[in-house]
Amino acid sequence: MTQNIYDNASFFAGYSALPRSVQGLAGAPEWPSLQAMLPDLRGRRVVDLGCGFGWFCRFAREAGAAGVLGIDVSENMLARAREMTSDPAIVYRQADLEGLDLPEGTFDLVYSSLTLHYLRRLPALIAQVHQALVPQGRFVFSVEHPIMTAPSQQGWRTEGGRQVWPVDRYLDEGPRTTDWLAKGVVKQHRTMATYLNQLLQQGFALLRVEEWAPTDDQIAEHPEWASERERPPFLLVSARR
Repeated sequence: MTQNIYDNASFFAGYSALPRSVQGLAGAPEWPSLQAMLPDLRGRRVVDLGCGFGWFCRFAREAGAAGVLGIDVSENMLARAREMTSDPAIVYRQADLEGLDLPEGTFDLVYSSLTLHYLRRLPALIAQVHQALVPQGRFVFSVEHPIMTAPSQQGWRTEGGRQVWPVDRYLDEGPRTTDWLAKGVVKQHRTMATYLNQLLQQGFALLRVEEWAPTDDQIAEHPEWASERERPPFLLVSARR
């Protein structure tokens, strides 16, 4: 079963205070790039894997989606999503993505934001996504960039007057434990090649891959984001069935 760290009270409190939790999609710096990868949502059937507070579910409906299914393992997340949603065309469901069972040929878009790097059984999930999509359906997702899931225990260090992000055993895939908002958060480290090759092996066609970093305009507005250009924090992918 997926580690359900979001139902840990202290973790959930910390997560709820993050800009992307308070401001929604506008608080996620990678959102404009991820949004640009989306197909036209008018009349489409959408599922959000790891829907959290339901921000994307509500966006999809505002963009014209016919119906949206939001899935998350966390009771806390789903309770907040339901509190914030009054649209009957959005349905929330609790499920563990490690054993997900989606109906075949049902969805035009499968979307997932910063969730897949928690999953051990990623090939099975990608296979489920492929069979759940209609022909030409899209799979758009973001994960923590593999550089971020294989950090050295030292974290940031300074070399030659600039900050660098050392990476530890990048090619050794598997669980890595980190302390983020709570101790003992487990993420699954995979190389970029693994993410992309698993998509290709399931029959997806890659449409766009982006190693996200803030733009100059974003840094001008948020100078604290400048260090994010030292290494990409997110990997964004759009694929077609």
